[in-house]
Amino acid sequence: MSGIHNIVVLTGAGISAESGVPTFRTKNGVNYWDIGDGHDDYRVEDVCTPEALAADPDLVHRFYDARRAALATVEPNAAHRALARLDAAWPGALLIVTQNVDDLHERAGASRLLHMHGELNSALCAACGARVPWAGDMPPGTRCDACGGAAMRPDIVFFGEMPYAMDRIERTLSDADLFVSIGTSGAVYPAAGFVQTARYHGATTLEMNLEPSAGSAYFHETRLGPASGLVPAWVETLLS
Repeated sequence: MSGIHNIVVLTGAGISAESGVPTFRTKNGVNYWDIGDGHDDYRVEDVCTPEALAADPDLVHRFYDARRAALATVEPNAAHRALARLDAAWPGALLIVTQNVDDLHERAGASRLLHMHGELNSALCAACGARVPWAGDMPPGTRCDACGGAAMRPDIVFFGEMPYAMDRIERTLSDADLFVSIGTSGAVYPAAGFVQTARYHGATTLEMNLEPSAGSAYFHETRLGPASGLVPAWVETLLS
C-alpha cells in the first residue's frame, strides 16, 4: 500500500470471540460474563472493579483463576495468525494494541504487541507494583516475591483504572499512517477515541468488524464480516 510505513492495529473482543474466548453480554441493561465454568453468570461490576476486589476478593480471584484456566482450551484463529504474519513481515513500524487480556496474539507469534488492559497470565502486586508472569490459581493473600506483601492480584485493568502505556499509544497514533481497528465495539474509552486521534494526525483509518461500531463514522472504510476472513485477506493485500 503506497505511502504506508507506520501502522497501528487495535484489536478487541471480537477477534478472540472466534476462538471461543467469552465476551461480556448485556441482559436487561446489566453486563455479565459467562465463562463456561458451570457457575451462574458474573456481573461485571462484581468481578472487574477495584471495589469488587476489596469487597469480595475470593470471588474476584476465583473468577480470574477460571478465566486463566480457560485459556488452555482455546487456540489462535486465522486473524491472530495473519497479524503475526504482518508483524514478522512488515518492514515499517507496527504496533498491535490489544484490549484483550488473553495470550492468543503471542501464541500466534506476534511480538510488536501491547496489552492496554493487562494480561491474564500476569500478576500485579498492589503494594509495590511488581509484575510477574503467572500460571495457575492465585488465592487472595498471595505474597509478592519482590516486597513480601500479601497483595498479589490479577494484572488486569479494572473498570475505573487507567489503561497501560497510554503515553506510548498516543505517541504511536500521532505517527501512524494507517490505523486499523479489528473486532471492537467502539464504545469503551479511551480505545474508542483512538480512531479520532489517528485521523486527526492524518492517518488512513480502516475498521473490520461484524457490524459497524459506535465510531464507524470516523473510519475512512468499514469492512463487515468475521475477523478470521477479513484480516487474512487484508494482510495478504497489504504485503503484496
